[in-house]
Amino acid sequence: MGERQLLTSVADIESRIFFIRGQKVMPSTHLAELYEVEPRILLQAVKRNSERFPPDFMFQLTLQEITNLKSQFVTSSWGGRRVMPYAFTEQGVAMLSSVLNSKRAIQVNIQIMRTFTKLREMLLTHKELQRKIEEMGKKYDHQFKIVFDAIKQLLTPPVKPRRKIGFEGKDG
Repeated sequence: MGERQLLTSVADIESRIFFIRGQKVMPSTHLAELYEVEPRILLQAVKRNSERFPPDFMFQLTLQEITNLKSQFVTSSWGGRRVMPYAFTEQGVAMLSSVLNSKRAIQVNIQIMRTFTKLREMLLTHKELQRKIEEMGKKYDHQFKIVFDAIKQLLTPPVKPRRKIGFEGKDG
């Protein structure tokens, strides 16, 4: 098999990054596909070097998490599994390059690290944009108060006094 110029696209890598347990992770099955190795081979290399993979670098997925991932990533071939797949955080993926010594693994890891960096930059840009919009809202709020009040009046139907039902005595 000849070496390819572009191993995999950034979009392909991004589609394999999920948010699980409050972290951006990549499932071991997807990493194995990218590295072009069997999932069991990837996990054997990790288990031989388990001291390099603390819980904040890698964790085993639950059945519920796998079910959720299957529904998000319809085209993946998860197949029958005897062992639950693992999820690797950004640090765990970086550590994989030290235990998988193929040229492809190194090149794929470089692309994955660049993708994680791009996602982090996009998130920071999004937060900065959100902060600027909030700042503008505070700065120009008094100038647009009349407009906002008029819109609120148009959206709020007028309250009509309700006619009382029933017998009214002489007192009321």
